[in-house]
Amino acid sequence: MSWEPHTVTTTETLDPHPVAALSALFDDGAPTPGPGDALPPLWHWLALARWPLSSALGVDGHPARGSFLPPVELPRRMFAGGEVVFHAPLTVGSTVRRESYVDSVTEKSGRSGKLVVVAVATTLYDESGRLAIEERQDLVYRDSGAVSPAAEPAVLDPAGAPLTRTGEWAWNLATDPTLLMRFSAATCNPHRIHYDWPYATRVEGYPGLVVHGPLMTLALAEVPRLEGQAGRVLRVRHRNRRPLFCGRPALLRRVEDAEPLTLGVFGPDHEPHSTLTIEHEGAGHG
Repeated sequence: MSWEPHTVTTTETLDPHPVAALSALFDDGAPTPGPGDALPPLWHWLALARWPLSSALGVDGHPARGSFLPPVELPRRMFAGGEVVFHAPLTVGSTVRRESYVDSVTEKSGRSGKLVVVAVATTLYDESGRLAIEERQDLVYRDSGAVSPAAEPAVLDPAGAPLTRTGEWAWNLATDPTLLMRFSAATCNPHRIHYDWPYATRVEGYPGLVVHGPLMTLALAEVPRLEGQAGRVLRVRHRNRRPLFCGRPALLRRVEDAEPLTLGVFGPDHEPHSTLTIEHEGAGHG
């Protein structure tokens, strides 16, 4: 299949409904941003999410590759991280112009074999045409893991509110299949690894349902808001280092008491699943 990168330009509304959906999902006591309110950092991922056509989906639930994204044949797709620069605030319900294109496609070899990194660049302009956000997202494609003998999925009790404060800059993150389903719906994400247990375990070889990379990143970005961190956010760097599986315990905490502010999602082994660095206006960046 021949494929050439191209720019996709759309004019879209920052939809208040998925913004309200994420606020209900977090259920953390923070006020729900409504029309006219400033959009919290990274919440444009929800406000600009749109469902793909059913006829455009591939076997994994994502849109078939070879249109906007390159026709990479490796089956596993992961949201690996990226960087977002905030130039001007956006408000819920306003109209933006979005320009997106594939910036690079890089083949690599890792410990788990061949992988392909696709970098997608997106620029958002506000209603006056002013540059508001510049973003790069890194998508990683790799081979499936070894499929273990089929087993019945664990029965999980409802997790309740996903974010629970355990100390200063420390929050538990609890996940269950309902949370993953609701986040998939709010972000218009039909990727089957987040809701289809037989597909996730028997086709892609995961030990369970996979917690969305953007969900971990948005949960980390919510912590400074809950902790009352002052100053406008200028830049966010995020990286998803390894999967977190549904129902597994996880702790969101500050990595070190320094600037820029750095947070991570940690499991019982104290190794990070995801990290986030936030630069605020007026804060030192040493």
